[in-house]
Amino acid sequence: EINTNHLDEQQVQLLAEMYILINENDSKIGANTKNNCHLNENIDKGLLLRAFSVFLFNTKNKLLLQQRSDGKITFPGCFTNSCCSHPLSNPGELEENNAIAELGTPSEEVHPDEMKYLTKNVTLNPDPNEIKSYCYVSKEELKEIMKKAANGEIKLTPCFKIIVDTFLFKWWDNLNHLNQFVDHEKIHRMQVPK
Repeated sequence: EINTNHLDEQQVQLLAEMYILINENDSKIGANTKNNCHLNENIDKGLLLRAFSVFLFNTKNKLLLQQRSDGKITFPGCFTNSCCSHPLSNPGELEENNAIAELGTPSEEVHPDEMKYLTKNVTLNPDPNEIKSYCYVSKEELKEIMKKAANGEIKLTPCFKIIVDTFLFKWWDNLNHLNQFVDHEKIHRMQVPK
């Protein structure tokens, strides 16, 4: 069990949220609590769950990064992409709605059909219990951040580092031609190194 004595009350309440458990073909096979999904003993057994990552770019082709709140149970204070989380096992989120709630961005500003395109700047009103700070960065600035992370000067979430190393810069170089990267069949397994 996660020791919750020193943790933020709102974050502790979130431990009861039900995440979607999947098999290796991304088919739903059940649900379990956030708490149980983050226990090392279950991760070691190969427990798989759905996750999503959102990368928001402004009209200057800068990427929105967030720094996770110090009250977060997983990776507190770490820098990561615009939004990342796990969909919940409920009817609304099984349909993958409202994916960017923690940023406080109105859903009408980022329609799902436009998510892969560079559109207008969005309103940000981040939940301080989720997000400590945020900034827009250029490619060059992100490369400097990656160097600082490699030197231990700042912390990144493991999944963000994997996505940057694997995908991000080729996406960034082709923001107006992203259709070439759409693949609804391939499942990417973001295995976090131990």
